Amino acid sequence: MVSSARVTAPYDGSALIADPIHRYISFTVPYATPDPHEKTEKDLIDSPWIQRLRYIYQLQSARWVYPSAEHTRFVHSLGTMHVAGRFARHLYPFLKKSVPDVPSANYIEALLRITALVHDIGHGPFCHFFDENYLHGFHLTHEKLGQIIIREHLGPIIRNIRRSPSGSFAMGEELDPNQIAHLIVKEKGKDNSRLPRWMNILQPVISGSYTGDNLDYVLRDSYMCGVAVGPVDLSRLIHYTIITNNGFTIHKTGLPALQMFLNTRMYLYSNVYFHRTTRAIDIHLRDIFGDTMKLLFPKDPRTCMDRYQTLTDWSLLEEVRGWPRASQKARRRLGHEWGRILDRDVKWKMAYSTTLKENGQERGMAFPSHALFAQQIAKELPQGLRSLEFRVDMAPLDPRPDPKDQYGNPLYVYDPGTKQVSTEPLEEFLDLLPTRLIQFRVYSRDHTHDAALSQAAATVLNKTPASLESNY
Repeated sequence: MVSSARVTAPYDGSALIADPIHRYISFTVPYATPDPHEKTEKDLIDSPWIQRLRYIYQLQSARWVYPSAEHTRFVHSLGTMHVAGRFARHLYPFLKKSVPDVPSANYIEALLRITALVHDIGHGPFCHFFDENYLHGFHLTHEKLGQIIIREHLGPIIRNIRRSPSGSFAMGEELDPNQIAHLIVKEKGKDNSRLPRWMNILQPVISGSYTGDNLDYVLRDSYMCGVAVGPVDLSRLIHYTIITNNGFTIHKTGLPALQMFLNTRMYLYSNVYFHRTTRAIDIHLRDIFGDTMKLLFPKDPRTCMDRYQTLTDWSLLEEVRGWPRASQKARRRLGHEWGRILDRDVKWKMAYSTTLKENGQERGMAFPSHALFAQQIAKELPQGLRSLEFRVDMAPLDPRPDPKDQYGNPLYVYDPGTKQVSTEPLEEFLDLLPTRLIQFRVYSRDHTHDAALSQAAATVLNKTPASLESNY
């Protein structure tokens, strides 16, 4: 008897994307004889909301410091999807053992892959800078906007995806956009008690100490910047990640690989994301970004999502490029400042730099604000320099994973010696990593008064002025 199931040619329904980090990324595509009711990962990737990420740079201001860092949120999202899929395939046997009522392996793979693919869908131009300097004014984050896009704009595609690269879902299984929105960020005040336990167990793959997101961006950003960093053993980290009755767990043998990853990530933050010139450009941007957005996009994005879909780095930069010739004085003023940024005429020069440490105090200790430091430094300047224009910048570095992630899920460790699962080995492991740090810098318009600013800053911080670095 011939089976009535679909008979497909080899590779029908799947394709590969070449990638410099992961070599090849597989994804689902329509069959040669397509099912008119089925959607695939290709349909999602080719949707306007995902394609929009081609026009949003991954590294906002750092690309003006590292010329080869021209990659986008689009390629990062594809890489994140790939890593999340690897986690799903590896973790499923452990998950099935701990939570018997979990859906099929192919469903879980698709759920994590698609969540990873759309995790950055709500980003605006300049990414996290946009959150801090625009969206916060509307009590928004890119994750909250992402949830709207997932539920209201991508939902019809997501609900009709029926397979992962490994195969079809079990009969009756259907992806729920609400679950994907939940995995991106839990909403405070919302009752999540009815959500299945397996979802909470899998949440760290998307938003934990090491995730599809940060594992991809550490590998990708270092490669695209041309920065030599320490090793990231992706395969070893995934291999030694398991699920126990306690939840998401790392085997103790995998802790050295986690340590390597965290040290590499810290190096990237110190030398790429928080590079002195990157931060100098951000200071300049911060001075003009609010006024720019009032002219360019003054409304709450939730009220005009069609317009938000076209708001990208490309659209913003091309708009402000013409402002120096505008008839309106405010636009001309802003256009001049944007012209300096676009021409890489760095307005602020670093005068002083040091590192502040928690000195063993409790995790999350609050340092004084940059505004308070600026007031204190100004008082320490010689009388004739009290009106000197300068800025204090404080970039936080936290290389340690929190024993609990932002949702309160602990990172458990399995000890093969005692056969116990607990957070105690993680606490011992944390002692091997630096405490929370702040990269503290003072910037001025030129280097004329570096010595005075350094002396004043060092007096305030009770430090000896460090030797000045060269400034690119």
